[in-house]
Amino acid sequence: MAAAPPDGQEKVIAAAQHIVKSLASSKNAADDMIRILSGFDNRFSLMSDLFPPPPGAGAAATETILEGDEGTSQGEGDGHEEDEPDPDDDAAARAEEEWDAAAEVIERWEDPSAGDRTVFGSREDAEEYLNAAVCLAGAPGPRAEAALQAAMARLEDEFRHMLIRGASPLAAEDLQASLLRRLSLTVPSFNSSAVDLDCPSFANHAGEGGDEQGGRSSVSDDEISPYLIAPDTVGALRDIADVMLRAGYAPELCQVYGEVRRDTLMECLAVLGVDKMSLEEVQRVEWGVLDGKMKKWIQALKVVVRGLLAEERRICSQILAADPNAEEECFTEAAKGCVLQLLNFGDAIAIGKRSSEKLFRILGMYEALAEVLPELEGLFSGEAKEFIKEEAEGILLRLGDAVRGTIAEFANAIQGETSRRPLPGGEIHPLTRYVMNYVRLLADYNASLNQLLEYWDTELNGVDNPNMTPLGHCVLMLITHLQSKIDEKSRLYEDEALQNIFLMNNLLYIVQKVKDSELKTLLGDNWIRKRRGQIRQYSTGYLRSSWTRVLACLRDDGLPQTMGSSSALKAALKDRFKNFNMAFEELYRTQTSWRVVDPQLREELKISISEKVLPAYRSFVGRFRGQLEGGRGSARYIKYNPEDLENQVSDFFEGRKPNA
Repeated sequence: MAAAPPDGQEKVIAAAQHIVKSLASSKNAADDMIRILSGFDNRFSLMSDLFPPPPGAGAAATETILEGDEGTSQGEGDGHEEDEPDPDDDAAARAEEEWDAAAEVIERWEDPSAGDRTVFGSREDAEEYLNAAVCLAGAPGPRAEAALQAAMARLEDEFRHMLIRGASPLAAEDLQASLLRRLSLTVPSFNSSAVDLDCPSFANHAGEGGDEQGGRSSVSDDEISPYLIAPDTVGALRDIADVMLRAGYAPELCQVYGEVRRDTLMECLAVLGVDKMSLEEVQRVEWGVLDGKMKKWIQALKVVVRGLLAEERRICSQILAADPNAEEECFTEAAKGCVLQLLNFGDAIAIGKRSSEKLFRILGMYEALAEVLPELEGLFSGEAKEFIKEEAEGILLRLGDAVRGTIAEFANAIQGETSRRPLPGGEIHPLTRYVMNYVRLLADYNASLNQLLEYWDTELNGVDNPNMTPLGHCVLMLITHLQSKIDEKSRLYEDEALQNIFLMNNLLYIVQKVKDSELKTLLGDNWIRKRRGQIRQYSTGYLRSSWTRVLACLRDDGLPQTMGSSSALKAALKDRFKNFNMAFEELYRTQTSWRVVDPQLREELKISISEKVLPAYRSFVGRFRGQLEGGRGSARYIKYNPEDLENQVSDFFEGRKPNA
């Protein structure tokens, strides 16, 4: 067994190790190193496995070098004997020279005369400084250690400033517009004009209508990266990171990267309109403001996950390619702040006070988070991935609970609507407009709601269609509540005919909203046919309640049977025509101010009136005109020709203001 090398040789071995690690990348330096070390005695052969032979050189080449040195030594032995230099001392001296030269480079930059110059002001300065720092890594001695600390401090500072300067200036119109355009991200936006908010009891449940659909397209690296770090800066940052990691300064490097990039990403989040808000602040903010923040959150979530964080991950892997562990730590520290801020806002909405107007924004948030969740998880690894996954999935569940709770709240709001003022003219009630626009929007979230409502009990499961989807059952429940409330409100009208006009207007509006949307698929054709049958019943009820008394004046029943110019018959006919005129004029006065909203229904009702009244009037006048003609004031009784009546019927249901 070979004896342990003495302390001096340990120093030589340490020097050799450093030289191999720091200089072997240069061919000339490697040749010098081999030439120096190959002159040592056979004890140094113990280190032969620490450095490779030069490319193309095998054992024979090494033997040649050693034999040449041996021959030189023997030739010198023939003369008088001289003191030979100690190879250990020579190697140590050369290593000391390397370290001193490297320390001098570092110290020169610490001299006040260097001013405010940056190492990376020129390529030559950067290469010299980085090589010097590499040389000092692991070097012994107070000077080398002090120089290495100074180098690491300067490189850390340069790294920080390059991270800050390398990011483009952030402006809302640039960042948001460009990222949204390039990511082709769209989210539901709501048009408040689609919903009538005049319903008094629903003043606190203001909703919105409309929906836009959009797709997504792929994003190239060059499209996003200018908003994070300029590409030409990434290489310099990687060079610094390589040196600091090699010198054992990974914690300091990760701290700087995490702090700077976290602040940058948080600034991006603010530019995208997502502010840090506590649960209490979310609860206090008025709906108009909160609605805007929820909309921006939906946009920002997709931009952050698919744009900013995906690019941050790519850049982080480039800068810290030398150490995967450092890469994971740096990315996690940089990204977790903005991710948690996004998730915290989502959680505050999910557990906040439920009200009907929030439903579609909550649904938008639910769908956005469910959509990006796999991508979000994929950005992280290890414990960070598990933590983010657990947080996001928990918030997704709570958003789902909020959706179900908000629909239940909406159903209760319909049933609890308490306005007692009948609408003039029997028009469509604001409650009907509001509920049907609200319900129609539910169909735009068909897939999500069928999933969320799958095990949610409603009062009407199995009614009308046992094969109806969960969303279909929900829609049927809400519309049934609405119809019950409309029936209740129809009784606010004292005039039975106007009750029927009101019911026709509102039920036809409901049917049209179903027929012209995806609600038709949810409820089915049979549901529509039944409601159209109800509308015909209301039409029949209107004709009966309005025109029975008028038509009674035009029947022969009750007239004296005396022939000729009997005064009794004339008196009866005068009463009949007088009563007819009064009844018709009263209907004209009131029902021209009523309004049938749908043009087709309006015309159908006018035709129905004409078909019932005009033939009866024409027949009655034709049979009895001769009894009154020639008499005094006969024109006062037979006031209208059939054509006059037809013209006046055409004015019905137009919603005209009654004469003062």
